[in-house]
Amino acid sequence: MTEYVIIGDGISGSSAAETLREEDPESSITVITDEGEPLYNRILIKEHAKGKLPEAPISIHDEGWYEERDITLSLNTHVTTVDTDKKMVRTHEKADISYDKLLIATGGTPTQLPVENSDADGIHHFWTFQDARKIRESAEAADDAVIVGAGLLGIDFAAVCGSQDVAGKYLMRGDRWWRYALSADGAEIMHDGMRDVGVEPVFDSGVSEFVVDDNGCVEAAIDANGDRYPCDFAGVAIGLTFNTEFLRETDIEQENGIVVDQYMQTNVDDVYAAGDLTQFYDVLLGEQAQNGSWGSAKEQGRVAAVNMAADDDAEEFEWVSSYSITHFDFPFLSFGHPTLGDEHAERRYSDTEWRRIAFKDGKVIGGVLIGDLSAQSKLKQLMREQRVVSDQAEVLLEKRVDLDNLAPTQEQ
Repeated sequence: MTEYVIIGDGISGSSAAETLREEDPESSITVITDEGEPLYNRILIKEHAKGKLPEAPISIHDEGWYEERDITLSLNTHVTTVDTDKKMVRTHEKADISYDKLLIATGGTPTQLPVENSDADGIHHFWTFQDARKIRESAEAADDAVIVGAGLLGIDFAAVCGSQDVAGKYLMRGDRWWRYALSADGAEIMHDGMRDVGVEPVFDSGVSEFVVDDNGCVEAAIDANGDRYPCDFAGVAIGLTFNTEFLRETDIEQENGIVVDQYMQTNVDDVYAAGDLTQFYDVLLGEQAQNGSWGSAKEQGRVAAVNMAADDDAEEFEWVSSYSITHFDFPFLSFGHPTLGDEHAERRYSDTEWRRIAFKDGKVIGGVLIGDLSAQSKLKQLMREQRVVSDQAEVLLEKRVDLDNLAPTQEQ
C-alpha cells in the first residue's frame, strides 16, 4: 500500500488528496496543515472581510469530507523537518510520519513590511480566514486607512475600505497601480475605481515607518517623502514569503519558491510541489514561471497527484491562469503572464474599457482586460494554440475579436 503525505490543505493540497483517492483507492493519504480549519475558499474571504458574506458559505470541506474518503487530516500541525533520505516528515509534536510520495503545498505567508512598528495593532495582512475575520472587525471600527502594496492583493484592502466606509489612502511606490502589467491608460481606470469607493491613490510614496499610540495601536503612516497619513487601520500586501523553512536541511531546489518540472516533480525523487510556492516549467511559456491563482493551484494539485500515483505516462501541467477583480462598477481580468513578454499591444475603448496583450516570440502569453471581458476566451485559445499572431495585433484589439480574421497559420 502506497503512503502519500501532503503538507498543506489549501486548494492544491486538497485537490491532490481528492485525486489520489480516485487514482489509488487502496492507498494511505495523510494531509497535514497548520491551520485550524479544513479547506475554505480564499477567493470569498475578501467578501467576508467586506461584510458581504457570513462565514458558512466560505467553507468548502468539513472534517467529515476527509473521513468519508479515508483521508487522515491533521489540523494545527506544524511540520518542522523533512528527511528525504529516510522519507520521513517530523511534526512539532515530535511525531514522525513516513511517506512513499510527498507533496509540498504549503503556500506562503504575507511578507511583513520591513519598517518600524509594522507589527502594531491595526496593521493587517490578507491571507487566511482568521485574517479576514480580524480585518472585518477592525475595519468596522476604523475611520481612516492606509493601504500599501500596489498589486492584485492590495486592491482587496481598497474594496474593504469602500464597503466599510473607511476613508483610505493607497500609498504606491511607483506612478501607478500594478505598473508591471498596466500602462498609464489602464491603470487610470483602476485609480478612478478606487476613488469611487473612497480610496485615494498616492503615487511615488510608500511607507517608511508606522507611528503608534501609547497602547501600541497604529495611528499614522509616514511615507518616503516625510508626509504623514493618519490611520487607525492599515492593510499591507507586498507579497508572500513561501513556507519552506522546514525544508532547510533537504536538497530540494529552491529559487524564490520550489523548483518543479512540468510534472510538478522536484529535483528529489518522490517529492512533488504544487500551488503558489512553485517555480514550475510552463510548457506554453517555454520557461520557469510562477502563478498564484486559485485555478492554477487546483490544477497543479491534480496533476501532481496523477503523477504521484502513476507508474508511467506522466501528465504535464498546461494551464492558462486567470485572476478577476469584481470590486468596482466594471470587471477586471488578467490571464496568463501579463507582466512578461517582449512585445505588447493595447487599446482603450472608453472611460472604463481597456485591453492589453503581452506577446513572447510572437505568441500570446498573457493580458489584461478591463470593462469588457468578452475577448478572454479567444485570447486564451490563442495562448493554448501557441500561434504566432503579434504581427496581427490589430485583429486582437478589435472590440469584438474574430479569430477567422487572422491569417492562416503558416506551416513551419
